[in-house]
Amino acid sequence: MIGTALSGVTFISVPGKVGAPSGDQFAYFQFILGNAAGFIIIATVLLPLYYRMKLTSIYSYIEHALGNWSYKTAAGIFLISRVIGSAFRLYLVVIVLQKFIFDSYGVPFAVTVLICLLLIWAYTFKGGLKTIIITDSLQTLFLVSSVFLSIYFICRSMNMNVFEAADAIKNSSYSKIFFFSDFMTSHFHFSKQFIGGLFITVGMTGLDQDLMQKNLSLKNIREAQKNMFSFTAVFVVINIFFLSVGALLYMYAAKNGIAVTKTDYLYPTIALRYLGIVPAIVFMLGLTAATFATTDSALTALTTSFCVDFLNFNKGKDINSKKMVNMRHYVHIGFSGLMFLTIIVFNAINNDAVVSAIFKVASYTYGPLLGLYSFGLFMSRRQVRDKIVPFICLISPAICFYLSSHAAYLFGYTFDNELILINGLITFVGLLATSSPKAGKTESMKA
Repeated sequence: MIGTALSGVTFISVPGKVGAPSGDQFAYFQFILGNAAGFIIIATVLLPLYYRMKLTSIYSYIEHALGNWSYKTAAGIFLISRVIGSAFRLYLVVIVLQKFIFDSYGVPFAVTVLICLLLIWAYTFKGGLKTIIITDSLQTLFLVSSVFLSIYFICRSMNMNVFEAADAIKNSSYSKIFFFSDFMTSHFHFSKQFIGGLFITVGMTGLDQDLMQKNLSLKNIREAQKNMFSFTAVFVVINIFFLSVGALLYMYAAKNGIAVTKTDYLYPTIALRYLGIVPAIVFMLGLTAATFATTDSALTALTTSFCVDFLNFNKGKDINSKKMVNMRHYVHIGFSGLMFLTIIVFNAINNDAVVSAIFKVASYTYGPLLGLYSFGLFMSRRQVRDKIVPFICLISPAICFYLSSHAAYLFGYTFDNELILINGLITFVGLLATSSPKAGKTESMKA
């Protein structure tokens, strides 16, 4: 789970944002604290629900609670969200490979994307989830090791030991964590970052087939909860080190007069061009491990979700027959191709740090999932009009997009990641307004 959660975005964009012109500093850690709270909610509320219902796809809960159209809508939202999110993450490692390696050989960007996807597809094609768990473990080892080794190499190049580096970070202009001023206009206000981190975690992890698939593969709820709690602790600590790497990188850049056009380029520029061959190899191992660990499990989760939720593999079919196995392979190839196209499009339009783009998209795509699950959990006595649920889940992000674009003018307020909560609330209210009390005790018990 560490390998899947800590993608190339964490590896490059998080350190890069520390010294961004927008003045981020360590503000991202407020978001991480919200993540930690979200993980605890997942472990104590959602995992018991999933294990009690013995779910293969977490979206089949929606079918029991709300109906078939609602279920297909939730599964469809996951497919769209995960394709976009995984493509963004893979895009980051591709642009680094392209800029620092393949450009010198005249390799087109599209070919670099294809090479990465083929490498991932090759070892997930037959292995499934068991292969993913083994490779993710190795990739996580490379990822975490590369963070600590990067700190060591940067400190050595600046003639500091670890303790001197810690003092330098603490006393630098990059180390401010908590922001409590300018609630209306600041993106960095603690409440916006914490609330956004909490609900994006519930959406992107707790309501996401990819990461939950790993927890659901464990033998019981106790093991799954132990996994989530230990994962939370490691996740928080490792992100502190990523932010520390960012501060050290900016101090190193200032000392050596290094400038980059995008914050995402800072870490690869210093690692690949200034620190030497061994740090360069360590960096590339960490980056590729982080990105491949995220993308391979995403492709497997997308295949699982589509086969179960749309092709009904869990409803009386022989899933090990030659026909069904071939179908899974075709679906896997199809999602690889879709991810390829998404990366090409994103490369044509992106001009922002990738970490910002991912959470911005998540606020729109995962918001309706929050509304659907909340309604199923807290409004079990009401019956939704199932066929209009897809329209509610389309209208809600559209309203949020309007609010995000015009809130500064209308209310003097600037939205950030907390927009996902507004999105979920609009979906919830829409479901409430169009639902009716369930008729009779029998129907209520059946639901």
